[in-house]
Amino acid sequence: MPGVDKKTVIGKISYTNAWPLFYYVDPQLLGTPAEMLAEVPSVLNEGMKNGDIHIGALSSFAYAEAADKLQLLPELSVSANGSVKSILLFSRGPVESLKSGTIALTNTSATSVNLLKILMEKALDGAPEYKTMEPDLDTMMESADAALLIGDNAIRASWYNKKYHVTDLGKWWKEWTGCSMTFAVWAVNRSAAADNPEAMAEIACMFRDSKRRSLEDLRPIVNEAISRIGGTESYWHGYFNNLCYDFNEMQQEGLRLYFKYAYELGLLKHDVTPELWKENIVMRVKE
Repeated sequence: MPGVDKKTVIGKISYTNAWPLFYYVDPQLLGTPAEMLAEVPSVLNEGMKNGDIHIGALSSFAYAEAADKLQLLPELSVSANGSVKSILLFSRGPVESLKSGTIALTNTSATSVNLLKILMEKALDGAPEYKTMEPDLDTMMESADAALLIGDNAIRASWYNKKYHVTDLGKWWKEWTGCSMTFAVWAVNRSAAADNPEAMAEIACMFRDSKRRSLEDLRPIVNEAISRIGGTESYWHGYFNNLCYDFNEMQQEGLRLYFKYAYELGLLKHDVTPELWKENIVMRVKE
């Protein structure tokens, strides 16, 4: 946890889908010493679990695994009420053909991997074999019937894919459950929140301000995405506008259902109810 002479560490998801919530976050503008750590979800997940990262983003499944150590920040998530466009299953045949096939999984995020397992087992009554590999579509498909990619790897693969069926897991989840799906959440370490609540509240406020400013004018983010990843202006405007960055009752309902199914399949040790940090209480005390 952050001490008097130790910086607060802010966890930053390196994928483009989270850019709006980080684009205007500058640790140097905070009233407390802080630094940003940009990483793929699997690294951030571990850091949030063990307390090396005090506040920031992590995958929804990782939050559930460490819910006793973390509290969720209100109003912040990466969610989709249907197609997400960057959590994609590439397969040689339709998804129904994979019930007893082999699926190569990305090694970068637990949320998407376990969402696929839930959908395969509960929606299709399937029992495929899974293998974890580096996120390279061609290599994955050399030894599997399907490959799950997420984030920028999925986006790039979707642009150049000419031969595989593509199943969007956000769309599949929505069609099967009728619910939104939350892929990433923003959380604070309970110890950090207790020891330094005003600093954590200031960082949470900066996240919300970045979301507001980004969604008011997506052009800077769109231009950076084109420069760093490729694609067109219309693609990226559609991509960011399609995602939901709120964490209201609709998103929480879908996440509770996801946790319930993960628990029923033995993917989680406990059924988890999302718990929000009562930041408003901190702010009222400060005032």
